[in-house]
Amino acid sequence: MKLIIIHRNEYLPLNSGKQANLQGSKKPNSRNLLRFAVCTEPLSAITFRCLNGNSRNRSNNEVIAIPHEWLSQSAKIDTNLIYYKENLLVPSKITNRIKANSWFIVSNGRYVTHIDNQLLNKILEQFQGDIITVNVIPQLQTVHEKLLVTSQNKLVGFRRFYKDSVQPVSIPNDWPHYLFVKTDVLNKLLVDDTLPLVFSKFLDACFTHSLTVRSLNVGGEVLDLETEDGLLGFLASELNSSAKNYFDAENFPSRIPDDNSAKIFGKVLFGKNVSIGRNAIIVGPTIIGNDVRISKGAVIRTSIIGPGVSIPQNYIVQNRVLTAGRHNQKHSKQDVNIKMIYRGSRRDNFRTWSRFSYSGCFKRIADIAAAIVVLILFAPVVPIIALAVKLTSRGPIFFKDMRQGLHGKTFDCIKFRTMLAGADKIQDKLRVLNQADGPQFSMSNDPRISVVGEFLRNTYIDEIPQFFNVLLGQMSVVGPRPSPEAENTLCPSWRDARLSVRPGITGLWQACRTRRAMKDFQEWIHYDIKYVKNVTLKTDLWICWQTARKIVKNFIDQF
Repeated sequence: MKLIIIHRNEYLPLNSGKQANLQGSKKPNSRNLLRFAVCTEPLSAITFRCLNGNSRNRSNNEVIAIPHEWLSQSAKIDTNLIYYKENLLVPSKITNRIKANSWFIVSNGRYVTHIDNQLLNKILEQFQGDIITVNVIPQLQTVHEKLLVTSQNKLVGFRRFYKDSVQPVSIPNDWPHYLFVKTDVLNKLLVDDTLPLVFSKFLDACFTHSLTVRSLNVGGEVLDLETEDGLLGFLASELNSSAKNYFDAENFPSRIPDDNSAKIFGKVLFGKNVSIGRNAIIVGPTIIGNDVRISKGAVIRTSIIGPGVSIPQNYIVQNRVLTAGRHNQKHSKQDVNIKMIYRGSRRDNFRTWSRFSYSGCFKRIADIAAAIVVLILFAPVVPIIALAVKLTSRGPIFFKDMRQGLHGKTFDCIKFRTMLAGADKIQDKLRVLNQADGPQFSMSNDPRISVVGEFLRNTYIDEIPQFFNVLLGQMSVVGPRPSPEAENTLCPSWRDARLSVRPGITGLWQACRTRRAMKDFQEWIHYDIKYVKNVTLKTDLWICWQTARKIVKNFIDQF
């Protein structure tokens, strides 16, 4: 069950939005853009439907609470609206829907957020506590780095994160973006079925009943609807992501020029009784309120125009929120940095391909077909290999190592075990004998390799289980070498390129490497980047052919 509370926000810090000039000071909020968004048609239709990043099919288990004095202004379009005065009365229609052993969610309606739902579910499963506060922090989202510096600002280390992060923090001073309350303690926080709207009083109730409160920051996107940037970003995101075309007969302005000189582009949502002058231009995403007058030659682009506003002749409105009493301000060509909510994965740093290209679609189909064929062909000998590994050395048959795959997502890379049990722990003692010139470890006559393991390595049979990784979509038949995070972190100019594709069982580096002293790591970087720049079917077939030749040659050399 989810309760979305839209607070009055009568006082806002001056460092919030465009009113900032004295950090930490407060003054009465004369703009109150959130109230404007909730109480103004047709903007309220979008605000209520998509509040807090919810889909257009909002569940009946979500209720929105707004201040009582907004009752006469708010649009009567949402059956799940409730109103409050000093404290919020939680009606029985909410408490009756709450399931045992679940979470009651209180969401701050001032903010529109987008976070990883899988990450959020893990938080609720792993963190122990009666109440969990969650704030969404853009700095913790993928992809970001954490630096470790000395008191003299000298860099001593850094780490690259390829997924949204979670950070335990102290309890916030004001309502967080999300508040998760265990349903079995909810009654302890309600006094006469009312929920305190002052966060300090809510915390007092928690501590009075000895409830455990945990606080976390989670990576994600967030927009503040009390700021102009936030409201415009919300508009742009919701209109552009909506499948509905708002420019239709139902929403068409009532008065337009007969000569069709006015131009309308993109998704524009019109209110009632809108008139447009000759040669006016409106570019979406834009919302035009009721009773708006757009004069001759005016230009409106990516803006929200409140009800009753008149746009003067030849006036340019760009990236603005105009309400009654504010439209006469001189903001003809103002640039606003609109922050968008990105639906789905945020992978701007990686190379991408079109969906129906070889890399975007057909390469994956070829990988699945090749993996099935190889696993079927080697099915009779896999039990023999497993038995040989088990009888010649102690330990499991398979070795799993955590590697980074597509877009930095980690997975267990599977091989037949070729080393003695605990070989990864012995590696630190042997590091002084490392013959590799990069972050990887390699040495001739490695004492950790078993007799059977040496044969499996030389013939590449140890990598047959990796075709299961291919079937699972974690690897490809051809691609960069699957590397652990420790190696990728040390290669900042290289990591995001090679993580743009799935790692491969074989690759361009394996087919072209010369193993020259102090050159192997440079070749590794060169060939991985070259492969990502030139992924084609022809290249993959050539690499497979070169690999097959090398496997046959190495297998014959064993005898």
